Amino acid sequence: MFFLGKKVNKVNAVIMLNARNATVVIMVFAAFAFSWGCAPVGPNYQKPEIKTPDAWHEAISREMGKQSGAALQTWWKIFEDPILDDLIERSRQSNLNLKIALAGIAASRARLGIVSGQELPGANAVGSYTRFKHSDHGPLKQLTPPGGFDAQNMFMVGVDAMWEVDVFGRIRRQIEAAGAEYEASIEDYRDVLVTLFAEVALAYVEIRSFQRQIQCAEANAAIQRKMLELTRARYHSGISSKLDTAQALSNLSNTEAAIPPFRTRLNSIINRLAVLLDMDTQTLYAKLGKPAPIPLARENIGIGMPADLLRQRPDIRMAEKELAAQTALIGAATADLYPRFAISGFFGLETGSFSDVGGGSSLAWGIRSPVKWNFFSGGKTRSNISFHKEIAQQDLFKYKNTVLKAMEEVQNAIVAHKQEKVRRNWLLVAVAATKEAVDLVVVQYETGLTDFNNVLTTQRSLFTQQDELVASQASVVLNLIRLYKALGGGWPIQGDERKMP
Repeated sequence: MFFLGKKVNKVNAVIMLNARNATVVIMVFAAFAFSWGCAPVGPNYQKPEIKTPDAWHEAISREMGKQSGAALQTWWKIFEDPILDDLIERSRQSNLNLKIALAGIAASRARLGIVSGQELPGANAVGSYTRFKHSDHGPLKQLTPPGGFDAQNMFMVGVDAMWEVDVFGRIRRQIEAAGAEYEASIEDYRDVLVTLFAEVALAYVEIRSFQRQIQCAEANAAIQRKMLELTRARYHSGISSKLDTAQALSNLSNTEAAIPPFRTRLNSIINRLAVLLDMDTQTLYAKLGKPAPIPLARENIGIGMPADLLRQRPDIRMAEKELAAQTALIGAATADLYPRFAISGFFGLETGSFSDVGGGSSLAWGIRSPVKWNFFSGGKTRSNISFHKEIAQQDLFKYKNTVLKAMEEVQNAIVAHKQEKVRRNWLLVAVAATKEAVDLVVVQYETGLTDFNNVLTTQRSLFTQQDELVASQASVVLNLIRLYKALGGGWPIQGDERKMP
């Protein structure tokens, strides 16, 4: 009967253990179902809609949709300049700001992984060894055996786990915010791309512009040098006064004096481009030192629907993601008004003798469901909610302001590009007419039909007009590049061919 009773006790123990295990399983599944069945508290993000004026759309369409040129994503291809193409690609591979942005993406992705890990239980392997002795005169004084308590050992090894049941969506909102911040870091990388490619192209055009201005100044100086020799010969022959020689020398000196500032600015731009490319300056000088024409666009760019501007510009997209992240943080802060539920447990072995660690009788386990509710915080919780709401309101205004600035940049670039083309065309006419006037006045001076003052005036006018023409030709291209930048060109929006790291 004793053996049978012992067996029955074992069966009952197994039944009780299985019942406890079933209870644990039921509790876990119930927690999962309740957690994911409840919508997270706080506002759900809704992307703000900002309509752009129809006249603004029409202006972009008229200016940029005339021909089906290169795609907006690779706008620099319309210049058909292999050197510019090479510089753009070099900047993509080497620019340090771009590498900083890439590192920011990696950091944001890691943070997203940290926050996402809160959804899963945390488990720790634990172990300890303790040697202790109860006081003979302590709380267990009445149980003190003869001779007092002996020192005892305690070995413990096992696993403890803790899982917060996200009933009110605090963790889900934090994950939502971290995800939006990760996407914002990607848009920041794209914004660096847009700015970088535009800066490289702007620097390249300015380099070619300064080289052309130096060429024009040197050509004018050569003509003026010949005129100085002519006035000296006429002076020595008694045909003209020394005043003509002095004026010719003054004119030549002014033209020569204009060249060093051009060289100084050319050097600065090359050094700036070297920084953008993370490239040795001397190597870049060897690559760009030989003068070349200012790159001209062969055809206009095809940008598709003007409404795509709001999708294409990375700074607008980044502002929108930052607003989404802050909206999610309102929900995370709101969840602090409600209780937090968790499930924790321990499963392991405890024994006073190391040799008994593997024994079944050493098994120890426990499960608990702690609840924490900070029902009074002196107003801190609601102040935190208000704080995040106000930050979200700021981000909304920043988003709207970014859109308005984008519209301003696009419209300014369109007008500047259009009007500079008109100015350039008139300067072409003026330069051609002044060149003809110089040729005529020199002949008249040589034949004694006019004085040197007319020669001096027309030569100065030619140099000024040629310099303005080169600057205007460069400005037409520079304003076009600024327009591409304002439209957010420089990265493939469809599927984003360059995968994020």
